[in-house]
Amino acid sequence: MLSMDRWLQWAVMASDADPVLVLLGADEVAPPGNLAYIEDLARVRHATADTLADELPGADILVLWDFFSRSLAENWGDPTASLRWVHVCAAGVDSLLFDDLVSSDVVVTNASGVFDQPIAEFVLASILARDKRLHESMALQGEHRWRHRETTLTGQSSALVVGTGGIGRATARLLTAVGMRVTGAGRTARTGDPDFGDVIATADLAAHVGDFDNVILLAPLTPQTDQMVDARVLAAMKPGAHLINVGRGQLVDEPALVAALKAGTPAAASLDVFVDEPLSPDSGLWDLPNVAISAHMSGDVLGWRDSLADQVLDNLRKYRESGGIGLDRALSNVVDKQRGYVTR
Repeated sequence: MLSMDRWLQWAVMASDADPVLVLLGADEVAPPGNLAYIEDLARVRHATADTLADELPGADILVLWDFFSRSLAENWGDPTASLRWVHVCAAGVDSLLFDDLVSSDVVVTNASGVFDQPIAEFVLASILARDKRLHESMALQGEHRWRHRETTLTGQSSALVVGTGGIGRATARLLTAVGMRVTGAGRTARTGDPDFGDVIATADLAAHVGDFDNVILLAPLTPQTDQMVDARVLAAMKPGAHLINVGRGQLVDEPALVAALKAGTPAAASLDVFVDEPLSPDSGLWDLPNVAISAHMSGDVLGWRDSLADQVLDNLRKYRESGGIGLDRALSNVVDKQRGYVTR
């Protein structure tokens, strides 16, 4: 958390020349108290999806606290003529990168770093829950049944982490720490990676997934990764394998996944994200005994909203110190709009 003294020091700089910042809120995700410090660094306009068009004209900055909103695309044009920087309070930017924004000079930043450790821990918990048969234990407890079983030694298993960004690297380090053999999958194949050792190309997933006990999806959603885990990749997975998706639901061909799970390959899946959210009560995934479902919560630990707000405030300070010049170099977590993720 940033100190009060630090913010009071910056507040002295306030003037009519402060940047105009539009904060697009979300009804279901209330901003934390520390986000109010933006009032010391910018002239703030509060907006909802319905009022965004009225608040955008003349604005320099847009902060998407409503991080899945598509309202900017719907209001692109004259209202956004002065816009220079858009920050989305999420790691994924797939819902934001429409063609007009991508081709513009507007700099986009995201929340890279905030969710790295929480999601890595969630992945490890998912693996341990399955290896130690905790889901079965809870079901047996509900039936008041005592049944001894043997479990898997996680430290002797393997994992393919699909996605080699910050979250993927945090996940690789945590899984390696418990003794797992970890390999990465990214845009290009390479060797000697400090966190993964070997990295295979995601285009070659079908040729490699059969070597791993756990396949973990953490890649950003881009045209190249959309439904990259299709029926062919699912059929190539190792017998007994565990698929974990904490990236985006669209990384997987969902109907093909339902069919594959019913056929037993993969043997199990832990799913935190889905093509349509909330997951429909009619989805065939709910009743599959080899599926663990969570509600897109893998990164949402206590205090996550405060961390997101601190990140916004830190970048806003950098914006002011740069005078709004060279934002692609001055700001942290600048998204490569062509690739769809942070590359530095």
